[in-house]
Amino acid sequence: MKFKFARRSLVGGAALALLAPILVGCGTNTSDTTLTWFINPDGGGSSPTGGGQAQLAAECSAASGGKYTIKIEQLPNEASDQRQQLIRRLAANDSGVDIMSLDPVVVPEFGEAGYLVPVPEKYASNFTEDRVQGSLDASKWKGDLLAAPFWANTQLLWYRKSVAEQAGLDMTQPVTFEQVMKAAQSTNKTIAVQAKRYEGYTVFVNALVAGAGGAIVENEGAAAEDTQLGLDTEAGKQAAETIQKLATSGAVGPAMSSMNETAALNMFSDDSTSGFMLNWPYVYAAMGSTEVPFLNDVAWTTYPRVDADKESAPPFGGIELGVNKASTKQDKAWDAIACITTAEHQKAYMLGTGNPASRKAVFDDPEIQEAFPMADAIRDSLNMAVQRPRTAYYGDLSTAIQRTWSPPDQVNPETTPAESTELIMKVLRGEALL
Repeated sequence: MKFKFARRSLVGGAALALLAPILVGCGTNTSDTTLTWFINPDGGGSSPTGGGQAQLAAECSAASGGKYTIKIEQLPNEASDQRQQLIRRLAANDSGVDIMSLDPVVVPEFGEAGYLVPVPEKYASNFTEDRVQGSLDASKWKGDLLAAPFWANTQLLWYRKSVAEQAGLDMTQPVTFEQVMKAAQSTNKTIAVQAKRYEGYTVFVNALVAGAGGAIVENEGAAAEDTQLGLDTEAGKQAAETIQKLATSGAVGPAMSSMNETAALNMFSDDSTSGFMLNWPYVYAAMGSTEVPFLNDVAWTTYPRVDADKESAPPFGGIELGVNKASTKQDKAWDAIACITTAEHQKAYMLGTGNPASRKAVFDDPEIQEAFPMADAIRDSLNMAVQRPRTAYYGDLSTAIQRTWSPPDQVNPETTPAESTELIMKVLRGEALL
């Protein structure tokens, strides 16, 4: 059953059949002390002096005293492409993969398929102490700790202080999407969001459904055909209504359906039109590095509410570190992960890339407080953040949502939630293909 799902998650069974003999025979590790770490792009590049994960790999290799050397392989930019590349190797039992930087949503899928090694008991306390709750939740599947929290992430509402003041919006109190839209309209400014047909749009839809008090999957961990969806509900309809209002507000510009994180940042960086933006904390350093002229006018707060009477549900993201079951150097891999995820290295990584730590104490560090004046807001948001649906079938679910909720200006609260529910369930029952 697990193998059947692994094949179904790929482009097709034929692709796996072709890849398996190639990948099994081409493991990249040629030394008993060489560990291969597949990393997501983080701005550090592939050079050990470029910062990010490459730098941590070099530092931990040196600190090991010859016990291991970490070689990095960079995954594609998009999370869906990262998943596809990894799962092809894992399904082929490729021993050339030792450590993996995992998007939280693939932990259930990889865990269900038996591709991940549970964290050994001797490392468990190290990987769970002083961690934000979201990272702990993301590292587990069905009660087993299958990965180590590396860094955590969440979105904030970024805004121009002058625009909020002009609109009469009190940012010391929680604000709603409705209030932000009206503020943007009254000042002729923009709201930058992510609504391109990609994973970031599923993140947005999930945050809206959760913010309305619902959940896309109501029985996480269930078998495919037993999955209970919460899209065609009042919460799902309220989420669709929010997208419909945004798309027709005139405040998101004509390119809402092509907006990813970078495009949203570019929109917000326009001095003449910027007002509000939903995005991850890395944007603050990015704006500083590109010398955005109004940086002193930029402020931040927690994610907007969908319903004024309900807490907001900021997206949770980040990276967990897992070990491939087919690796022949598992203990060395966990030892390396223990080095990579120390508080010192999480601090250095946050300073170098702008990606927040999973260790709570890092946010209190004076250097972090100075470099990230929004550090407390990030930690507050991580305490409120919601996971994307925890299901072994997330890839299919996310793709179906992207298809049925796109383009944003065609989203209809009366029809879209029902259409997406129907497509998802047909796919999960094997009655339709994506």
